[in-house]
Amino acid sequence: MMMESSATKEEEVGSYNSNNVQRAKLHSTLAALLDDPILADVPKKPTLSDVDTLISLEMGSAMRISVLKLDGTSFDVALMNLATLKDLKLAIKRKVNDMEQSKMGHRHISWKHIWTDFCLSHRNQKLLDDNSRLQDFGIRNNSQVQFVPYIVSKSSRKHSKRRRHRFFHGLNQRA
Repeated sequence: MMMESSATKEEEVGSYNSNNVQRAKLHSTLAALLDDPILADVPKKPTLSDVDTLISLEMGSAMRISVLKLDGTSFDVALMNLATLKDLKLAIKRKVNDMEQSKMGHRHISWKHIWTDFCLSHRNQKLLDDNSRLQDFGIRNNSQVQFVPYIVSKSSRKHSKRRRHRFFHGLNQRA
């Protein structure tokens, strides 16, 4: 009985090592493929949806959008043709986080703060409704969007920079 259990453990260790070798081979092959200049637009750690979007881009059912940052630099993201503004924001977040990770290592970006103070714009039209399709804004393949300061008019009352001040001001009056 002891010999059978030790033989089973050896098989488990052997299959574990075999799986590690196969995984290492897969990662090295994937790294070699991703270093090819033809595949330069594939992220370093691609997800299945990233690869699917890039295949759709080649087939014409996806679009590439250029995002202009406030410092004048830009980068491209690929999205399906039926993508919403929320999908674009998520793609921007992933792309920027990947770029920052490759340049500086782990760095936290407060996207809540960014989307509070800035919004995207296309042809001088602010893109504010996250559930709207990009095509509704006239965004097509090879379009460009840019970050602009997010200033809300008083008539909409959707967003107020003075909210925090009013809250603390109210606390001081009670004291």
